[in-house]
Amino acid sequence: MNEVKQVNGAAASGSPLKKVVLASNNAGKLREFAALLGAAGIELIAQGELNVPEAEEPHPTFVENALAKARHAAKLTGLPALADDSGLCVRALGGAPGVYSARYAQLAGGEKSDAANNAHLMSALRGETDRRAYYFCVLALVRHADDPEPLIAEGRWHGEMLDAPRGTHGFGYDPYFFLPALNASAAELDPAVKNAGSHRAIALRQLLARLTEEA
Repeated sequence: MNEVKQVNGAAASGSPLKKVVLASNNAGKLREFAALLGAAGIELIAQGELNVPEAEEPHPTFVENALAKARHAAKLTGLPALADDSGLCVRALGGAPGVYSARYAQLAGGEKSDAANNAHLMSALRGETDRRAYYFCVLALVRHADDPEPLIAEGRWHGEMLDAPRGTHGFGYDPYFFLPALNASAAELDPAVKNAGSHRAIALRQLLARLTEEA
């Protein structure tokens, strides 16, 4: 069993953050957050590099899951930790897959993969005319595991669902998530364009503004 690595350099409450562990093993999220946070001078370390196992996500809300993941990573590493809980919310499906976006197909007896999730979603949407949807992201940042004042931010990215995939960038439901204003799916966007306007970008701008206020 791999030993969890403790890393020195946790920031005190109210001081600028220089090194933060990302409470995720999702390579797509790591790429997006590293690009967004790097410009702010914050070094991001994936929890997998520190042998941190994934936390349970048993909660029915995005914010509870994000906080659980952030506290878990901070407790095991001694670093400030950032977690996001995000998902796709489809109007015709009552907000599903929502918090279950990453394991949407798995809950129906399928495998846990982007391809299976997208196939299950397309099946659920068959015959539906209302294709409105949005990506939702909640970010939770804790300075230490027992931080009583975690920083919380959120973002929504509105679009609609396609019937067939378009594009090769991104991950998750991106090939099926169409943005009318850009006349492109999220998977057709250059990463820099996505990082400027996505639900994570919106939430992260809020979070960085809060950090600037505290500095």
